[in-house]
Amino acid sequence: MEILIYRYNSICEPDIIQVFESFGLTVHQEKMEMTDKGVTPAQCATTVTEWILSHKLSFVFSINFYPAISYTCNRFKVPYVCWSVDSPVAELFSNSLKNEWNRIFLFDRAQYEFFHPYNPEHIYYLPLATNVKRWENVILGMSEADFVKYDSDVTFVGSLYSEKCKYDRLKLSDYTNGYVNGLMQAQMQVFGYNFIYDTLPESVIREISASDPEFYKGQDVFLDTDRYLAAHQYIGMKLANVERVSILSALSKRFNVSLYTRSDTSCLPDIHAKGSANTLTEMPKIFHASKINLNMTMRPIETGLSLRIWDVLGCGGFLISNYQAEIPEYFEIGKDLEVYESTEDLINKIDYYLRHDEERMEIAINGYEKVAKYHTYEMRLAEMIRILCDVFP
Repeated sequence: MEILIYRYNSICEPDIIQVFESFGLTVHQEKMEMTDKGVTPAQCATTVTEWILSHKLSFVFSINFYPAISYTCNRFKVPYVCWSVDSPVAELFSNSLKNEWNRIFLFDRAQYEFFHPYNPEHIYYLPLATNVKRWENVILGMSEADFVKYDSDVTFVGSLYSEKCKYDRLKLSDYTNGYVNGLMQAQMQVFGYNFIYDTLPESVIREISASDPEFYKGQDVFLDTDRYLAAHQYIGMKLANVERVSILSALSKRFNVSLYTRSDTSCLPDIHAKGSANTLTEMPKIFHASKINLNMTMRPIETGLSLRIWDVLGCGGFLISNYQAEIPEYFEIGKDLEVYESTEDLINKIDYYLRHDEERMEIAINGYEKVAKYHTYEMRLAEMIRILCDVFP
């Protein structure tokens, strides 16, 4: 069985390729978007067409959804399989979402419930996973110097979203800025339910849309995307920046906090800024050696578990995450990981677990064992293949 993976350099791709090959599939890779981010939909369609015509492909696969691939596969009646790892994904609003030959897997249940009715036979829910074996190989090779280098009371690995925030480039009225700031402050007090999308006034949406000449205006969409994009790509990204800076600032005044990021950290004078970390060689060591790893899920991921949760636990790290509605479906809170529901709650739990080493380490072991037993890429992709075989027996 031959498949084509259309790549754009997602950190998930090497693990997925490895697992597909371990299943006995012949995996071809199209890598042009790994080096050229200016590839047009027409170029993408032409390239995928050439692969389909020159190989007997069982399906074409990508991380996240590409309308050009969907249309091409639909034309040739070749299944197009994709797995979303991000939110928001504006391309999901394309009319191509409704194509018969799509097999779309979404990791966030709220995202799935939103899009599933538009192609109910061909859209599925599938949470993310991790590669425990890969992390084990790195961690087992850690030296004493590594444990010293990466030791920290509290560690966060991730972006501050300051460099990715489109909202900061907008010139908005005082009213709209005030309204959005108030909305963000209110949302920061609530975990497990995101209300920004539902509560945005049309006037605010119109002003945000009009203020950015690059605001996405899809010509091939089945729904108006303005509310979705204003809530998630603009306000959601801004909220991620505000929330992460606020929480890290509060924590760094109380604890020894290490931050691994490419973002500008000048707004956090008390933090131990470590720069960026290599995903495959450094990140697992950081997660394993840190006493407490912090996860702050960006709000556009409404209910689902981000890749960070799976990876920290897969590295045997102790994790405190913001509460997400899907966490109790996969983990026992207080046994496999810990969650927080406010900055004050987070501070109290960090203080507690730094004083209770054995309890902290027991939870880290439980989380690792659960992920290793139930939540690896082998298990997720086996479920994906099972669904595909049910559809194409």
